Amino acid sequence: METKVSYLSDLKFNLETWIRELKFHAKEMETFKQKLEDIAARGYNPEAFKPLEMFANRIELEKDAISKLIHRCKRKIHNIEIADMTESIDGRLLYEQRPLRDDIKTYVKLHYELKEEMMDYFLKWL
Repeated sequence: METKVSYLSDLKFNLETWIRELKFHAKEMETFKQKLEDIAARGYNPEAFKPLEMFANRIELEKDAISKLIHRCKRKIHNIEIADMTESIDGRLLYEQRPLRDDIKTYVKLHYELKEEMMDYFLKWL
């Protein structure tokens, strides 16, 4: 039983860490959105606005993806909290977490690609 509690605690730790990271990314996207609004308010030439609109749309898509991933993490935490302590540790909960982990890894990769593109854009227009 003690092994199971430790095992579930480790899984929960991973999920809580992912939630914190996702919330950080959501705040970061809000900061980037504000910077895009600053650029729009400065009235730069029309060349600046095409990428600006694209980035604004991508931020909204990313915020939606973050929300869905956080929801999935919270659902997994709930499953851990209601786990049957008498059930043997067969890796089921870890196995069920694998698709979420893969989705988080993909999201993080895409997030940093977007962030790099936006930083290049900010360097050009700020």
